[in-house]
Amino acid sequence: MEKMYDVKEEQEKVILVAVSNGSDEYTNESLDELLELAKTAGAVTVGRLIQNREKVHPGTYIGKGKTEELKELIGALEATGIICDDELSPAQLKNLEEALDTKVMDRTLIILDIFAGRAFTKEGKIQVELAQLKYRMARLVGLRSSLSRLGGGIGTRGPGEKKLEIDRRLIGDRISRLKREVEELSQHRQLAREKRRKNSIPVIAVVGYTNAGKSTLLNTFTSASVLEEDKLFATLDPTTRGYKLPSGQEVMLTDTVGFIRKLPHHLIDAFKSTLEEAKYADIILHIVDSSNPQFESHMDIVYETLENLGVRDKTIITFFNKQDKLNDTEGRIFKDKKADYTAEGSIKYGTGTEDLINIIEKVLSERTVFIDTIVPYSAGGDIQLLRKYGQLIFEEYAEAGIHIKANIPKELENKFNYTNGER
Repeated sequence: MEKMYDVKEEQEKVILVAVSNGSDEYTNESLDELLELAKTAGAVTVGRLIQNREKVHPGTYIGKGKTEELKELIGALEATGIICDDELSPAQLKNLEEALDTKVMDRTLIILDIFAGRAFTKEGKIQVELAQLKYRMARLVGLRSSLSRLGGGIGTRGPGEKKLEIDRRLIGDRISRLKREVEELSQHRQLAREKRRKNSIPVIAVVGYTNAGKSTLLNTFTSASVLEEDKLFATLDPTTRGYKLPSGQEVMLTDTVGFIRKLPHHLIDAFKSTLEEAKYADIILHIVDSSNPQFESHMDIVYETLENLGVRDKTIITFFNKQDKLNDTEGRIFKDKKADYTAEGSIKYGTGTEDLINIIEKVLSERTVFIDTIVPYSAGGDIQLLRKYGQLIFEEYAEAGIHIKANIPKELENKFNYTNGER
């Protein structure tokens, strides 16, 4: 009888490496997050090394002494690679790989790798591949030798190693083609925004740090069937769904890519049209994982990213989510100085969501006007427009037309301005 052998892919064992230029607390928080990123990418962390210095070494990221210490640590812990907490330059990548004789990765590569595994729509796949190729274009030599050490593993998802073997000209051609496709998708997204604006449908952009609960909110409110996992970047592809408020008014809820510290600039460039959903929204709904000890720094990173995207002068509602995970919230006050309104609770268990909806309706009501008019029967279709985008308070059929009293978006006010039975 033949023996059955269970063949498993070797799990990569990595050491996390960081340079601290003053704030040990920030560096440790960042490494804790890098550990989660490594775990999400499929690696197990066996150690970490931090060097305190004013700035990273231009040639090897960490200094010569620390490099030698790291090499000994790799041998002692039987690590198969290292992950640096910053984006490495081509020279740093090459020099570290030669000095350590092991696989060298950085935070950007790990995030891109995770994104490659989470992109399912055509738009998402194109954007991720574009970001990966831009990153790899400048690092072909270092990456080719480093990624070949384990015959695959982290960093080889998406375009894969085959594309590392083609010359720069072919990669450049591929990047140009992907840029054109991203631009076409961007124009399509812009047309969708214009259509929503013409229809006067309020748009609420749901933003937040990765794993804050954005997908749970979309599923709870709109039955969007978005994947929910307690992982970083569990969902990548943006989702937009309609939602009817208790008052009857329709809004559009649009999800965005989860933010994270040191979000790679290649990703920001590639996902700009997606991330800019927040820029053109009427309301920013900021979801915060209040159970995370670093939630305040996460909030700062979200606002920094929004600022970089040019998102300004928006009404911001912050919801402090995952209160169910806190042992004791009595006496605790959750604040967001940059928000216009705040609420707290647990989207998963439905607590606090009623307060959130009431705030949304309050904000939208401030953007509406009250009308008391007679709609001529020849313009009866306008009533349906009102039912969809406004709030009908009174309706009576009279000889001159339909007498209505309603709250409508200010953008529709002129549409209901009738003179002598005509607009």
